[in-house]
Amino acid sequence: MTKGNTDVIRKISSHLKANPKAKVILLVGAGISTSCGIPDFRSPKTGLYHNLSKLNLPFAEAVFDIEFFEDNPKPFYLLAKELYPGNFKPSKFHYLMRLFQDEGRLQRIYTQNIDTLEREAGTKEEYVIEAHGSFASNHCIDCDKQFPMEYFKTKIESSLDINSKKFEFAKCDKCGGLVKPNIVFFGEDLPVKFFETWDNDLKWMGSAKGSDTLVIVAGTSLAVYPFASLPTEIPKKVTRSLVNLETVGDFKTNPRNSDLVYCGDIDEAATILATELGWENKLDKFIEEGEEEGEHVEIADVLDDLKNLKIKAPLKEQTKIPSKEKLGKASPLEKDDIESLVDLTKSLQIEEQKKE
Repeated sequence: MTKGNTDVIRKISSHLKANPKAKVILLVGAGISTSCGIPDFRSPKTGLYHNLSKLNLPFAEAVFDIEFFEDNPKPFYLLAKELYPGNFKPSKFHYLMRLFQDEGRLQRIYTQNIDTLEREAGTKEEYVIEAHGSFASNHCIDCDKQFPMEYFKTKIESSLDINSKKFEFAKCDKCGGLVKPNIVFFGEDLPVKFFETWDNDLKWMGSAKGSDTLVIVAGTSLAVYPFASLPTEIPKKVTRSLVNLETVGDFKTNPRNSDLVYCGDIDEAATILATELGWENKLDKFIEEGEEEGEHVEIADVLDDLKNLKIKAPLKEQTKIPSKEKLGKASPLEKDDIESLVDLTKSLQIEEQKKE
């Protein structure tokens, strides 16, 4: 395993230069969006869960819990309004992924993020697999009828106060059920497309020459299963690289001799790699164009609004329930390493579902 900073990025660049047919698969998490102003979920002092734990919620993760949403949609509505696409600008790393596409070097992006910033940066939908869903479309939680992004967006952008009796939540025109974005909540299944596309990409990696593929894992703690298991499934002949603040997951527990590990600032790595590949001017142009957009919201403002929100008294069975007992079949958000045994069990259960 090769560890370091600039030298590792140069080795990634050298691999791509030496193999002009090589395409990249990226596995990314919240760390590529924190520089955009979007907090990750599990950082002890700055993460979203840490801040939500201070509010009048039965448990911090309740805002993303399907059962809690059915009874109390207000917290999610308020949070969604501020996190909605258009409120944040893509990072340098998002634009680097766009450049891989434009230069014909992108095979796929698998993202754990729900912010749709891959799309905002200009990456086409066909290349992006949103493992935990996104705001890009919506569905009825009762009958599963699908709705376009605007259907939910018009509700959260309503000028009416969410505490007003006149405020109406997005409802299904077929069955009257609540409509929410296609974000995977605790208690919901991951998209079938995620599993099917990954299986196809595994076959592609297996049949291609090892030098014609490269996997870059970036901005993730690799603590969420089944996503965290993806690096372990990459064929041994394929080079894996990690661009992250620290060494995590299979790169830490089962490192390979061919692994390339960069520990440092993710946007800085994007700048170095773009420069090494001769894409620096194109990256700068994307960033310039992005800076012309409006300012993003501050998470502190969102939390202040949540504090003033009138929330129904929580159901008795919901009071301070540990998040693991409410995860259901999917976990869209990162979890503490101490709970890895529970995560592993979940991963094995999902693997069994795939076999069936």
